[in-house]
Amino acid sequence: MPVNADLFIYALPAFALLMLIEWIDNRRDPDRPANGIDRRDTTSNIATFVLGRIAKPILAQVIPFSGVVLAAHFTPLHLSPAHWWVWVLGLIVTDFCYYWAHRADHRVRLLWTSHSVHHSSRFFNFSTAIRLPWAHPAANIVRGLCWVPAALLGFPAWMVFALQSLGLLYQFPIHTQRVKTLWRPLEFVFNTPAHHRVHHGSNQPYLDTNYGGILIIWDRLFGSFAAETEPIRYGLTKDIDTDNPIKVNYTELVDLVRDVRTARTWRGRLGYIFGPPGWHENAATADLEKVSAAV
Repeated sequence: MPVNADLFIYALPAFALLMLIEWIDNRRDPDRPANGIDRRDTTSNIATFVLGRIAKPILAQVIPFSGVVLAAHFTPLHLSPAHWWVWVLGLIVTDFCYYWAHRADHRVRLLWTSHSVHHSSRFFNFSTAIRLPWAHPAANIVRGLCWVPAALLGFPAWMVFALQSLGLLYQFPIHTQRVKTLWRPLEFVFNTPAHHRVHHGSNQPYLDTNYGGILIIWDRLFGSFAAETEPIRYGLTKDIDTDNPIKVNYTELVDLVRDVRTARTWRGRLGYIFGPPGWHENAATADLEKVSAAV
């Protein structure tokens, strides 16, 4: 959508400036973390982002419509963006939709093939924020359905997309280790660097926590909140060990296709696609046999 593209283009100078400030601050810190900033990793992150910006207009031609556009067209409800409260309500509603989309990113493997790109870095800094997936049309279509409720409530499609982009822009500056914690009331309500560092952790007790975009209250309400209690290991539970942006983008998708092709049953194939990451056909069969034996 043009609105999304414009927002990101306007934000690029700010992204670059913040990355430079973070790099300088990191270099001057004698106690800087080893998993803070790495030249090869940062280069890979930037290359992945650039390739995504190139691929996005091409995908827009392949998938010209979305569930949000259709829902906004057919809903009998229509809210006017001329009212300030519609924007405030829209931001809350779209952020709520983001929470569930983000949670699905981590719990549905088809979506994880795309989202894992963002989590695959073993470092955590501002450049990690732009390590975003590209050319994952199936995952994008399914994930986009999470914002259909916002359109059905009467928010214009362009407004939903614009608020989505604002939510993503908000998340750029929380990808840093240079900021420890903020004022406690802010930490309670909003997503902050401290909360998002936990989300990027691949060690327990951090896996599958802190899904919030702008607001962290959704995690507190739905039991997915975790505070930082021990050192964080960034990256995936099984590192992909590459800085090649193409491999970064498609390693998990290739693994998914391989698992589906070697599955013995349709239940196994569907499990690999729609089950959580780490789901395995053999383990599911063993669990089923245990239940049958108990009965």
